Amino acid sequence: MSFEKFLFYLFAVLLLGAAVMVITRRNPVHSVLFLVLAFFNAAGLWMLAEAEFLAIALVLVYVGAVMVLFLFVVMMLDINVAELRAGFVRSAPVALVVAVIMAAELVVVLGPARFGLDSYAAPDRHPADYNNTAELGLALFTQHIYAFEIAAVILLVGIVAAISLTLRRRPETKYLDPASQVGVKAKDRLKIVKMDPEENA
Repeated sequence: MSFEKFLFYLFAVLLLGAAVMVITRRNPVHSVLFLVLAFFNAAGLWMLAEAEFLAIALVLVYVGAVMVLFLFVVMMLDINVAELRAGFVRSAPVALVVAVIMAAELVVVLGPARFGLDSYAAPDRHPADYNNTAELGLALFTQHIYAFEIAAVILLVGIVAAISLTLRRRPETKYLDPASQVGVKAKDRLKIVKMDPEENA
């Protein structure tokens, strides 16, 4: 067994173990920390696949930003663990059905017919000046341009939906109308009052 294959199996086993620990831990903080471990092992697998840009982006964006935010949110919230466990038990049958369907789809797409050891061929060696990021961008904006645009539209719809859901009109809050502010004239702002002078007693 080569060293690359040993690293692949090591990262894969650690990734699967961390993923199982994410959904089985009772403490949400522990689950988030195991998810960080899973992301690190996924980044290791990306490095073995010579996708250095994706590995660095996974560590910097998800581990360095998103998961730290999740960790702070989970630590600041007062989560009722007993209620979460009750909901987990109640939703377990549906979750098992969904997990079986997803596993079957993964076997069909990533089965031995396409990714088996018999059909495995060693990847071609790239030259020293090979640019992984440029090749990724070229494939993303040529072969997968429609999928990229659909994902961008879905993200945009999600952002608009999140803003609309959190935007609530409260009667006690004062709002400014920019259109009325721009349309104001000087005579509406300034009122000159003429009064007779008063004499001091």
